[in-house]
Amino acid sequence: MGDEGFTRGVEAPSDGGLAEFDFELDRFQDSVLEFVSSQVFARLFQDGMALVEETAAYLDGPGREDSKDLPRPIALAYAGESMRLTTRLMQVASWLLVQRAIEDGEMTPIDAREKKYRLGAQEVCRGVCLADKEALPGRLNDLLTCSAQIYDRVWRLDDSLYCTARSPDQGAHAQLSRLHQAFSAAE
Repeated sequence: MGDEGFTRGVEAPSDGGLAEFDFELDRFQDSVLEFVSSQVFARLFQDGMALVEETAAYLDGPGREDSKDLPRPIALAYAGESMRLTTRLMQVASWLLVQRAIEDGEMTPIDAREKKYRLGAQEVCRGVCLADKEALPGRLNDLLTCSAQIYDRVWRLDDSLYCTARSPDQGAHAQLSRLHQAFSAAE
């Protein structure tokens, strides 16, 4: 039984299918490379890292003083929200550093699509404060707001650059592909 026994019943993809796949892959990589070399990314990186430093300085200094005088329930909320804040910023910083690695040629956009390099901890990071936010120190609230905004910005970028969760039967491209298949079958 030659090679044909192993391939019987299995259709090889048409050259058009492979070419379309290569085109999509090239387009994906080009869009990521264009983004990481853009001024938008440079500014986002700068803003994100500055917020990380600003937050660390607050939590290690004035934030400790602010939390000492809080009533117990508010102090617990402060602890929880400062953990949410640091989780958000760790996720953002990690994502930004992956993009920087792509820009520096240390990583490929294909590698960056892996789940471990994507923005994570969405349930925690996008969650809502359960405590009375007005009772928390004003500076902590400011940092929470800024961190939520930058996390959401990065989440949208991560989704638009790397989204693999979309079903192949969704979107305009998929609809055009189905129309093309339907008309090709009719010929």
